[in-house]
Amino acid sequence: MEGVDHLAHERNSAQFDVDEMKIVWAGSRHAYEVSDRMSRLVANDPAFRKDSRAQLTRKELFKNTLRKATYAWKRILELKLSEEEAGRLRFFVDEPAFTDLHWGMFVPFLKGQGTEEQLQKWLPLANKLQIIGCYAQTELGHGSNVQGLETTATFDPKTDEFVIHSPTLTSSKWWPGGLGKVSTHAVVFARLITDGRDYGVHGFMVQIRSLDDHSVLPGITIGDIGMKFGNGAYNTMDNGVMHFDHFRIPRDQLLTRISQVTREGKYVQSDAPRQLVYGTMVFVRKAIVIDASNALSRAVCIATRYSAVRRQFGSQDGVETQVINYKTQQSRLFPLLASAYAFRFVGEWLQWLYTDVTQRLAASDFSTLPEAHACTAGLKSITTAATADGIEECRKLCGGHGYLCSSGLPELFAVYVPACTYEGDNVVLLLQVARFLVKTVSQLASGKKPVGTTAYMGRLQHLMESSCKVQKAEDWLNPSVVLEVFEARSARMSVECAKRLSEFTNQEEGFQELSPSLVEAAAAYCQLIIVSKYIEKLQGDIPGKGIKEQLQILCSVYALYTLHKHKGDFLSTSTITPKQASLADDQLRSLYSQVRPNAIALVDAFNYTDHYLGSILGRYDGNVYPNLYDEAWKDPLNDSAIPDGYHEYIKPLLKQQLRNARL
Repeated sequence: MEGVDHLAHERNSAQFDVDEMKIVWAGSRHAYEVSDRMSRLVANDPAFRKDSRAQLTRKELFKNTLRKATYAWKRILELKLSEEEAGRLRFFVDEPAFTDLHWGMFVPFLKGQGTEEQLQKWLPLANKLQIIGCYAQTELGHGSNVQGLETTATFDPKTDEFVIHSPTLTSSKWWPGGLGKVSTHAVVFARLITDGRDYGVHGFMVQIRSLDDHSVLPGITIGDIGMKFGNGAYNTMDNGVMHFDHFRIPRDQLLTRISQVTREGKYVQSDAPRQLVYGTMVFVRKAIVIDASNALSRAVCIATRYSAVRRQFGSQDGVETQVINYKTQQSRLFPLLASAYAFRFVGEWLQWLYTDVTQRLAASDFSTLPEAHACTAGLKSITTAATADGIEECRKLCGGHGYLCSSGLPELFAVYVPACTYEGDNVVLLLQVARFLVKTVSQLASGKKPVGTTAYMGRLQHLMESSCKVQKAEDWLNPSVVLEVFEARSARMSVECAKRLSEFTNQEEGFQELSPSLVEAAAAYCQLIIVSKYIEKLQGDIPGKGIKEQLQILCSVYALYTLHKHKGDFLSTSTITPKQASLADDQLRSLYSQVRPNAIALVDAFNYTDHYLGSILGRYDGNVYPNLYDEAWKDPLNDSAIPDGYHEYIKPLLKQQLRNARL
């Protein structure tokens, strides 16, 4: 029945203040109010409808995205929205578009690498979308190995210009979002060559299309790279290919905050340190981690609501059991719910880290940069991989109906999975983290004190010798016990890798040989960060009835599920005993029972509108079946009872007239 809340009984069982949890999820009352206002603004505007997206052709889909992005900008200007409000409005429009790369990569990199003079020239235009930018780094032949990029920028002192050139097919820029059809400008990464010497990869500001008629400038070839995975999904984005044929740009379009080339062609390092590039990197990666919590929470919201609506087996008095009441469903669903909250809170901490790194860079303090790089790289890897897997698990948790486009999950998965590759392949990033950990361990002997997220390494001797204090299942609810177990596991895995690596004469050969173990050690370090930041969050002031208790339960679920999933690590390092592992599993099952009465309220706290969720299975009112039935009849295939092709193919088949059929 329309207008009836089929999940009201679930909401009434909540043991905490849902409105207060919405504020905790958003990060502050102000952030909650902005998100709530922008989400409703988008949901109530018919111009932002997206229910037919999966049925559009590629051209229709792309043109519709252009319309929405332009209309969103029009509304931003009309309503005089702040930068924060504009960002939230674009988020809730929920459609990958050229603006994502313009605001998310192009503008931040320009701010980070441009001089004051360059910013005065380009930033006002970019902020008004009078120029539209993209981030052209990845090439057909190179992605993660940035130092292997082949595009060249050779300085010509005769004309005071750089000559941008793609010397090979594989040097073609490949993948940049917004490049294919929309962007007028690009930050192009190329090997700076002057006076016969290669100075490595640098960023250049390059105009690629005419501002008069949008035609591609002579000397450049640009196109779209073609259809990508899924219906709708990332096919709204014009990921592009770009090839340069000795294209010339003025010398002052080298982004010169860090280095410059003089009129005579001399390469000069500026006073600004090269480490400034880390600021932009931390900014981008903390945004990716926050986006992981957004995507995972969305999938979990759909799966949790539908699990409460769906009933199968176990009929008592003619009423079947809600799927969410089965322990098998809980053991797959509730860890994902806990992970969504965990990723949210570690994302908040990364926001603090970005501010801290920015302030330190301004004061020429680079002491925390290696650690900041390592933890942001690792957290990007861990959270995106877990989220991609989690979305797919949520689809399976919804049974057969989860496979329907109208469930919202197939498109969400297709849109999200590229996050495992862009801004650094996840395995490559973990190997970078592993190098940092091995170096940290090796420096302990010289007395160098580890900082930040590696501070626990300062207690290495204790962690190598300590034994877990757990004697009964309830002991696993003690945060200090859990934290030390995760610290000991991480320390022991890092030390073991460093020890085995030292046995190789050639360190690089050793690194290649031990890379699977190094990846596991890096993952252990990142999971420790997530657990520790969640515990730190709980130690702060958390107002609201029952809020802290629920977050404590979810924190324990995340930690103990991670322990369960990586039980081999904890046992092989002798961090815990088999008996203690068994007690952790017992406590985990008990925690699922505590999550159950609050499950619907915990996903309601995400405060997602039905428009944003885009899922019939995840409707707020739980009225799934009538709407699923009605949605089926909207498919174009149901426009007529007799399908196109009946007379040409089906009839000859049925009437045994294939000889006369036009096949």
